[in-house]
Amino acid sequence: MDSPRTGRWILLPLILSIVTCLSAQDVAPEFSLPDLKGAQQDLRDYRGKIVVLNFWATWCIPCAEELPMLVDIQKRYADQGVVVIGVSLDDATTRAKIDPFVRKKKVNFPIWLGATTEDLKRLGLGEALPATAFLDREGRITGRVLGMLRKKDLNHRVEWLLGNHQGDAPKPLVNNLGFK
Repeated sequence: MDSPRTGRWILLPLILSIVTCLSAQDVAPEFSLPDLKGAQQDLRDYRGKIVVLNFWATWCIPCAEELPMLVDIQKRYADQGVVVIGVSLDDATTRAKIDPFVRKKKVNFPIWLGATTEDLKRLGLGEALPATAFLDREGRITGRVLGMLRKKDLNHRVEWLLGNHQGDAPKPLVNNLGFK
């Protein structure tokens, strides 16, 4: 007959396996795309930084409306290790509009090209724009916002990731798409 201690040792690998699976789900999947200059960029290269990964397109009106908030976040927090990355879902028919759009909006952060709705789905962001994932310094997705960002929530999320834990923790998923 097994002793209670033996039972604990049998459960330990099961518990460790569950914890490992949960941790692995938090880590963002491999994700790389070319930037505006054509150089391949990889999300893994941003480990050690807090990343605000924002998916947008030139034809998306809410995307254009939230860009000033993202420009401000990049300006205010870059020296603290925060980087905003704009990921465009523009296709070949609207690709030529990206450079003028970025200049007009005075975007001060990296822009990656060629994302698809499949990329959104792999990151748990659905299929609609805009959509934003927040990654901690270890590359784990700590939050997702579907739809347009709200300034107060955006600032709170960045502050929380920087260790300024005031108020309630940000919700892991916020749906601002306008329908339930």
